[in-house]
Amino acid sequence: MTVRTGPTGPPRTPAGSGPTRVLVADDQAMVRGSFRVLVDHTPGLTAVGEAADGAEAVELARREQPDVVLMDIRMPGLDGIEATRRICADSATSGVRVLILTTFDLDDYVYAALRAGAAGFLLKDTPPSEVLSAISVIAAGDSLLAPSVTRRLIAEFARRPEPGRPSARTLDGVTDRELEVLTLIARGLSNTELAEHLHLSIATVKTHIGRLLAKLRARDRAQLVILAYETGLAGAHRPGW
Repeated sequence: MTVRTGPTGPPRTPAGSGPTRVLVADDQAMVRGSFRVLVDHTPGLTAVGEAADGAEAVELARREQPDVVLMDIRMPGLDGIEATRRICADSATSGVRVLILTTFDLDDYVYAALRAGAAGFLLKDTPPSEVLSAISVIAAGDSLLAPSVTRRLIAEFARRPEPGRPSARTLDGVTDRELEVLTLIARGLSNTELAEHLHLSIATVKTHIGRLLAKLRARDRAQLVILAYETGLAGAHRPGW
């Protein structure tokens, strides 16, 4: 499939000026229909299409320019992880945010999805209200991981051998306080929990996160989590943490 260098569909609506546009990708028609109905009956959201496989999801993302794609992982042909990778890597769709929804919570799936560029990961048995909240979070430019999945993923990577991890210089320029914040983000703490744990204001926590994003050239919170895994920071334990 040809990678196009510019938008091929309607331009994305600026934040706050219209409904959040959602594309649903799942190989089961009933699941797609259920999510579409959920989205279309929620004020501030609108469904712009359905995809039955990864290849169709990529094509529709290019054509419709949704704000968020609800992406299944296991689909025939091109799976959701590869579809996510293509959407996030293509300049025509690099602004599209992908929220992975799956019945499979295996750690390798989570890691692969985040590495592909997904901004969030939820299980399909997540209550509808939480799915809708997740869409809003993702559309606003933040990232979202189910805390139980995040913590299990950290534990798994702490047990794995370290060959292939980037060298410690990846974190050059990051202050000790920022390392604390990064480690706690990787352990699944929210901004509120970070503030309570570190005895900081929410505004200060957000400032530290913003600096981490800039210094580490990370697109969002999910990429910070990935970096913490890859450098071994997520498995680190320092006195008082």
